[in-house]
Amino acid sequence: MTKLTNEELEQMSYADVANHILTENKKKMNIQDLFAKVIKLMGLPESYFESKIGDFFGLLSTDKRFIMLEKGYWDLRINHSNKIVLDDEEEDEEDILTNDEDIVASDDDNEEVNYDDDSVDDDDEDDDLKDLVILDEEPGEDSI
Repeated sequence: MTKLTNEELEQMSYADVANHILTENKKKMNIQDLFAKVIKLMGLPESYFESKIGDFFGLLSTDKRFIMLEKGYWDLRINHSNKIVLDDEEEDEEDILTNDEDIVASDDDNEEVNYDDDSVDDDDEDDDLKDLVILDEEPGEDSI
C-alpha cells in the first residue's frame, strides 16, 4: 500500500482514507474491517471504533464514491457497473403501450398523419363540448 505522510493524513477525511484503502486493495471490504484500517492508518485510538462506526456508516452511505454491496460489504462505485432492472409492472406497461400503438397504427394505415399541421377542425359533429352545461350558483347557496 502506498504510504501517506502525516500531513496528507491530517488533511484527509475518513471517507478519503477509506477511498484510498479500497483503491489500493482493489477488493470489497466489510465496513468493520474498512473502518479498523482507517483508524489504524490515521493513528487514532481503538476506542474510536465503537464510538464512530455509526458515523462512518452514514458517511459512506452519503458519499457517491462508495457503494454498499451484499452482506455489509463496501466498495468503490467505479468498480461496479450499473445494471438496470425493469420491474415486471414496468414491462407490462411497455407491452400495453406497444399494443395500443399497433392498434392505432392499424386503424390509420391508409391515412397520412401530419402532427405539425396547424389547421383547426371546425366540424360540429366532432365537438366534444357541445353537451357541456354550465351551472351558476347563487351567492350564499351551499353546494350539495
